[in-house]
Amino acid sequence: MFQTVRGLVLRQVRYKEADRILTLLTGPEGKLTVKARGALRKGSRMGAASQALCWSEFTLFGNRGKWTADEGSTIEQFLGLREDIAQLALGNYFAELLDTVCPEEQSAGPALQLGLNALYALSRGIYGPEHVKAVFELRLMCLEGFQPEVDRCGVCGRADPDGPMFSPASGMVHCAGCAPGTEGASVALDAEALAAMRYIVNAPAKKEFSFALAEPSLERLGRAAELFVRYQLDRGFSSLDYWKSVK
Repeated sequence: MFQTVRGLVLRQVRYKEADRILTLLTGPEGKLTVKARGALRKGSRMGAASQALCWSEFTLFGNRGKWTADEGSTIEQFLGLREDIAQLALGNYFAELLDTVCPEEQSAGPALQLGLNALYALSRGIYGPEHVKAVFELRLMCLEGFQPEVDRCGVCGRADPDGPMFSPASGMVHCAGCAPGTEGASVALDAEALAAMRYIVNAPAKKEFSFALAEPSLERLGRAAELFVRYQLDRGFSSLDYWKSVK
C-alpha cells in the first residue's frame, strides 16, 4: 500500500550504511516509525527531507504494519533554527516533548499544528524563545488531556486569586493563603502571568502565541509551564537540560 504523507521529523537514527529510521509526526496518521531508504547516500533527495525538525512530504509503502519511504522532499526546513545552537536545542526539546505525549498511529492534527507554529515562530524570531517555550508547553499539555485549572482558585473558588500561585502537581491556580493539598512547592505568579496562562489555555489555535508579557511575568509563566510538564509527565528531558546549558 502506497500513500503520501506530510510529517514533521521528530527524530532520526542511522540504520545500516545508507538508511535512517525516522519518527514522523503526521496529522491524520499520527506518529509513525519510517525507514528512509538511501537517505544517507550522496545526492539523495531524502537526505534533507529526513533531517530532524524538517516538515517534509514522503511517499510511504506499508507492509505488515511497517512503513518505508523511498521518496521525500522538504516543505519547510526551519533554517533559522540551524543557525543558532540554542534555538536548535529548544526545537529539539519541542520534538522530544511531542514524541513523548503523542501515541503511535493516532490522529495528532492539533499537536502537529502547534509544533509547526512553535518552530516557525522560533526560527523566524517572531517571539522570544522563553515566550514560545511557555506557550508550547502549556498548550500541548491542554491538547493531551492535562488542561490546568486556571479560571479560579482551585481551593476557595475565588475568581481573582489573592497572591496567585500555581501548583504544578495538582495543575491548579490557588490563592497564596490556600493550601493546594498536593506534594511539591507551588510557583508564584502575578496578575499578568495568570492572565497569560488563561489566554494560552483558551485562545484560538491561530492566536495562541499572540500576547505580550513583561520579563518578570514571563519568567514566572515559564517556570510554571515547565514544572507543570515535569510533574504531570513525571520525567525530565535531556534536550531541555542541554538548551539550558547553551542558551
